[in-house]
Amino acid sequence: MSVNITEIFGSNVFSTDVMRERLPKGVFREVMDVMENGGNISIETADIVANAMKDWAVEKGATHYTHWFQPLTGITAEKHDSFLTRPENSRTLLQLTGKQLIMGESDASSFPSGGLRSTHYARGYTAWDMTSPAFVKEMTAGTILCIPTIFVSYHGEALDKKTPLLRSMNALSNQAIRVLKLFGKDVDYVSTTVGPEQEYFLIKKEDYEARQDLILTGRTLFGAPSAKGQELEEHYFGVIRPEVSAFMKELDEELWKLGIPAKTKHNEVAPCQHELAPIFDTTNVAIDHNLLTMEMMKKLAPKYGLVCLQHEKPFEGVNGSGKHNNWSLSTDTGVNLLSPGETPHENAQFLLFLAAVIQAVDDYQGLLRASVATAGNDHRLGANEAPPAIISMFLGDELTEILEAIENSTDYSQKDKTEMKVGVHILPRFPKDTTDRNRTSPFAFTGNKFEFRMLGSKSSISGPNIVLNTIVAEAFKEAADMLEKAEDFDMAVHDFIKETLAAHKRIIFNGNGYSDEWVAEAERRGLPNIRSMVDAIPALTTDKAVKLFEAFGVFTRAELESRSEVEYENYSKAINIEARTMYDMASKSIIPAVIKYTTQLASSIAAVKGVCQEADVSTQTELLIETSKLLAEIKTALARLLEVTEKAAAAEGGKVQALVYHSQVVPAMEALRAPVDQLEMIVDKELWPMPSYGDLIFEV
Repeated sequence: MSVNITEIFGSNVFSTDVMRERLPKGVFREVMDVMENGGNISIETADIVANAMKDWAVEKGATHYTHWFQPLTGITAEKHDSFLTRPENSRTLLQLTGKQLIMGESDASSFPSGGLRSTHYARGYTAWDMTSPAFVKEMTAGTILCIPTIFVSYHGEALDKKTPLLRSMNALSNQAIRVLKLFGKDVDYVSTTVGPEQEYFLIKKEDYEARQDLILTGRTLFGAPSAKGQELEEHYFGVIRPEVSAFMKELDEELWKLGIPAKTKHNEVAPCQHELAPIFDTTNVAIDHNLLTMEMMKKLAPKYGLVCLQHEKPFEGVNGSGKHNNWSLSTDTGVNLLSPGETPHENAQFLLFLAAVIQAVDDYQGLLRASVATAGNDHRLGANEAPPAIISMFLGDELTEILEAIENSTDYSQKDKTEMKVGVHILPRFPKDTTDRNRTSPFAFTGNKFEFRMLGSKSSISGPNIVLNTIVAEAFKEAADMLEKAEDFDMAVHDFIKETLAAHKRIIFNGNGYSDEWVAEAERRGLPNIRSMVDAIPALTTDKAVKLFEAFGVFTRAELESRSEVEYENYSKAINIEARTMYDMASKSIIPAVIKYTTQLASSIAAVKGVCQEADVSTQTELLIETSKLLAEIKTALARLLEVTEKAAAAEGGKVQALVYHSQVVPAMEALRAPVDQLEMIVDKELWPMPSYGDLIFEV
């Protein structure tokens, strides 16, 4: 059945158009003024808005409302309250008051806080984020009105990912406005915009349910390589299979109803891997949308006999999943500040903003790396499928040459776009871009935006954007501080760009980020190669980081220390669950299956010899010896894994514990996996207790 996108798009969103239609004109103007310029609405106005929102949601079938927030778990949280209020004259009344709209109280004791609060103190507050529209979510159990909120403690510390994000957006806007005013541009606000590309896997539900590791950890902890992987590359942009296409169609429609501008969908490189990309939106709205997108993917997949995997590395030997964070800057007048124009070498404003971003990325490589660090992402970064764990920036040949000309005080000879020749005279001719794209770069300029490509598919994109916004705000502040004092503005702009490039050009690299040569070159340049999450986390609490975030009111020292503690805890918990899952699978499923196979081999040898002593049973004997040897290796590896896992679990928490999991438990897991994967290639498929990689990735 065909769908009219324009009719359904945003139909489940309490949008500006809905407010304009349902609110009195004065109330609407007050709400829009607060949304655009900040401040607070009166409780009287809040009552009117809340009542209109309730009526709209009830018409959509809603019976409950929730303050929808983003705790430090990395996913969303919600507590459902019905619209029912105390009956009057035996009449049932539905109500949502302004007070209920603006603020809620949630039990904060069981959410991660990293020591910001004691467990026996439970009070936390949710507060309405007016800049992100409310929406109704259609669920199997009913329709819910969702009100996007922040989440803070009793004393005001941020217990979520949205509060510091909004702070960072304001910090960047304030500093960007200062710079723009010096260029004669009168703007009220500069927004950071994001378009996050979401990669994911779809596998059969029955195969998922037969794999304890997928159920408990989101990735396969065992698995011999399939005879065929992704080497033929025919899956990338290939024809989408019918059941997957049906899933994608309904996903698009459900996202469009929520006002999520789902734009592009296609098969990714790995078998059964796919991608969805939206149109850019203001950062906090884009993050809300991405979290809803991931939730909707998981919700819809089972309807088609599928399960959506969003782990960064579900399968060894094929590409994992990332989330490319396309980041840019736009004024409230609609100008993209990272658009070079036709002659970028003459665009002083663009070059200054570009130089500031270069400075920010070089100065805070560690923070950027920490912002994408997860236990799952450790399997991707630097694995020739994702950017290396070394932060660098790709600018392309043209921009690099322009910047070199400025640094060296030489003239730049503009390159004209050449005509692309494709060897077929009947095809239309078209101009070739003056620079190619670099898919190996962690932080690449792609025409009018930067693509931060290191994010893992499962993570919220709040953390990376908080860091990006704040470090760039500092660079803009330094530029504004210098330029505001300058007697010769044009010369000061030139000097800032030139000096910034000279100090930070080491971060620019246009070559192959996957090569061994780059690892050596990066070390020579002094660029850190931070390979693991445990090594990355300390960047959050350096004196430099604390000074940065406190200067712009994004994080306090206590909030940073709490997040560091939460990250260490997340790592330890993730590895602990994986280790114990491996132990359980190996001891309860894999070893019994192998014993059964060896018993069959031994019985076969005895049976053959019983019939004919001269019969050649060398093959069965060799298999029995090899299988028994690998079985003994499993037993030894299991004992070691149990020992180090118990040691890690008993270790002091925080960094100390995470280091034990990283240095001892992870290698023990790898040592257990090796013989198990070898045995999978030997043991009868009918006896192996779980679906193989071939079953998992080629049956969808």
